[in-house]
Amino acid sequence: MTTPSVIFVDDDPDIRPVMEQTLALEEISVACFADGASALKQVRPEFEGIVLCDYNMPGMDGLELLQNIQGIDQDIPVILLTGQGDISTAVSAMQQGAYDFIEKPFDHDELIELLRHALEKRHLALENRRLKAQLRQLAKPGPRILGDSPSMQRVMATIEPILDISANVLLHGETGSGKDALARYIHESSPRSAHNFVAINCGAVPENLIESELFGHEAGAFTGADKRRIGKIEHAHRGTLFLDEVESMPMPLQVKLLRVLEELRVERLGSNQAVDVDVRIIAATKADLKKLSDDGEFRPDLYYRLNVVKVDIPPLRDRKEDIPNLFHHFALIAAARYDRESVPLDARQAARLMQHSWPGNVRELRNLAERYVLLGPAALEGNESSDGGNLTSRQTLSELMDGFERSAIVSALNTCQGSIKDTMVQLGIARKTLYDKMKKHGLDKAEFKD
Repeated sequence: MTTPSVIFVDDDPDIRPVMEQTLALEEISVACFADGASALKQVRPEFEGIVLCDYNMPGMDGLELLQNIQGIDQDIPVILLTGQGDISTAVSAMQQGAYDFIEKPFDHDELIELLRHALEKRHLALENRRLKAQLRQLAKPGPRILGDSPSMQRVMATIEPILDISANVLLHGETGSGKDALARYIHESSPRSAHNFVAINCGAVPENLIESELFGHEAGAFTGADKRRIGKIEHAHRGTLFLDEVESMPMPLQVKLLRVLEELRVERLGSNQAVDVDVRIIAATKADLKKLSDDGEFRPDLYYRLNVVKVDIPPLRDRKEDIPNLFHHFALIAAARYDRESVPLDARQAARLMQHSWPGNVRELRNLAERYVLLGPAALEGNESSDGGNLTSRQTLSELMDGFERSAIVSALNTCQGSIKDTMVQLGIARKTLYDKMKKHGLDKAEFKD
């Protein structure tokens, strides 16, 4: 039996079939019960629907049923049907947690609208609950959502063969494109995941401190060194060391790092004793490190040591198919963090996001998703994003919808691995229509096959 969207409870045998027919015409599944005790047996914390019940019933009345349902899951919306004389009682029930009430005889459209709003609230509550459980899991090692576009699939295909080995990796991408997230994914998907992932931004640490940060020091090694300190390299033993903005590393320090990579030993400042280390290096840069090495601004030997496997991360503007899913993901995380509801984007809002140039890349998208959760749709109406990009598109609605249509087709083709038949089913369109639209948007199914 299909799980109902609405549990309807009323002791009147004449109104139950009427309600069942009314909701069936609106394509809302319903299960009807003559008493609260029978209905209560169907309510579980994972129930995805709502409860509509009469207030005045023999045995368990509407208020008692409400209290019992709240004991199971207080986020299940309960709507009361009341007679005219029960208004004050119904208001009191709302104060005790009822979602709403509606008077008999009720208006059909008013009832349907109220039920749909309550169902939406229930679905959002369950989605936020699932996300909070996922967030608890994120405290443990595990993969992060990076994107399903063809360009990101190529990135994942590049790193997949090296996850189980300790080859050094060089990540290249614009600021905010997700280098840190990819580095963490590589670490957490590797045999080193049980050990430390140690990150340092080479451009954010003052030049006079970065050597001590990386290599550590003994007590008395320099003024202010009151006690021994373990450096980042040593702390990453058997794990992963992530060097962000590696192009900013001072030249003298590059020489010392190269020696560590060659000998797999590190000496703390002020010490003559070398410590063996087993560390994988993931370096990240937004610059052309090869050009810098050719120009003498970065040591070529260190460049080749770091560049065992190079991964070019595409900017967000080159993988716009990922934007709706990434935005939804970030919005759900923000909703769980701030205990807010996340209202899904409509088609026009999603199309506008996909027309933006995203100079701040994924980081800019994440920040906008947080503002959207906190401020609502008004967060999308400003003239500028936090990184200075214009979010107000000058394109026509037809152009915006074309962009969204292309994204929807690409996403479906990705999910279905290029299968035309499965894509037709997912999108609910005919084969000729799908082929016509793929031709219009310059899409080839061969690009989406494994």
